[in-house]
Amino acid sequence: MRLERLDGAWTALVTPFTPRDRVCWSELERLIEFQVGQGVTGLVPTGTTGESPTLTWAEHNRVVETTVRLSHGRCFVLAGTGSNSTDEALRGSLHALEAGAHGVLLVDCYYNGPSSLELRREYYAPIAQACRGAQIVPYIIPGRTGCALTPEDLAVLASEHPNLRAVKEATGDLKRMAYTRSLVGEDFDILSGDDNLTPAMMADGAIRASGVISVVANVAPAAVVAMVKAFARCDGQEGRRLADALEPLFNIVTVTVDGVRRVGGRELVVRDKFRNPLAIKTLMRGLGMVRGGCRRPLGHMSAAGVGVVRAAAQAVWRNSPEVLAPIEDAFGVSVGERLGDDALWASLAYAD
Repeated sequence: MRLERLDGAWTALVTPFTPRDRVCWSELERLIEFQVGQGVTGLVPTGTTGESPTLTWAEHNRVVETTVRLSHGRCFVLAGTGSNSTDEALRGSLHALEAGAHGVLLVDCYYNGPSSLELRREYYAPIAQACRGAQIVPYIIPGRTGCALTPEDLAVLASEHPNLRAVKEATGDLKRMAYTRSLVGEDFDILSGDDNLTPAMMADGAIRASGVISVVANVAPAAVVAMVKAFARCDGQEGRRLADALEPLFNIVTVTVDGVRRVGGRELVVRDKFRNPLAIKTLMRGLGMVRGGCRRPLGHMSAAGVGVVRAAAQAVWRNSPEVLAPIEDAFGVSVGERLGDDALWASLAYAD
């Protein structure tokens, strides 16, 4: 298999942990088989959703190797290898490509916050040059990184490096994406990095996104695949129908709820923002797909947050059960029974 274009539905794969906080290799294998069996275009292990910041490099490399081995010849693999150190990202990228990944996903350098010029010259260009035989995909998500490769510097990179022909866009800025398209031309792929914006990005003639790297596809891969295919063939009616069915899940990639803190006899209201992958991992635990949660400093959601996640899944199960139905056979569970188990969902939240 050769990866010519970055299109279709790609799953930003979670990394399952045991209750003792070790990578659960048997569950990872099961998740990969589920994804491949549901027809995803490709898998993206060791990204943000895969909790790459808390994986050791030995774990990171083994996750990539396992994903490549199990998906070989059946779907593509785009390994998350970004870092805030160019040398570290390059080592991870070379390992992933040697292991058989078809390309690498490089997030903008978080925390140390280089300028776009520095990102282009000191990060993306050296890695693209060293990995000329594989796809190099910048991942722009300033809300997480505090910096962003500009459309102009992305266009320069695309003109200088033939293996840099796609971007994962998670800025939430549709005008920026349209401007990017105007600079990079048609022979370049823009992938959605936000599940909820995928319909707009694919349907907008000024953006013409070719697909998505999806968090929600962890639990609903077939539905996400079908939605992307519908928009790709310009069947907006079917695409919107599927997007509507998936919308409750799109809305819980990040969950924001009010929380209460008690200090000196006072109750203080705080807005708790639970970010990916905590919500999707909570949902997967509730549905019986994985046992362990996230690695610290990610922990648990509040009871209110868990309630939002559960309500979203219940809405999908009530209105479009076919979206979640494949989980039952793949994981030997009853989705309806698990969604109705109050004690189960209470156990996933922080105790008051």
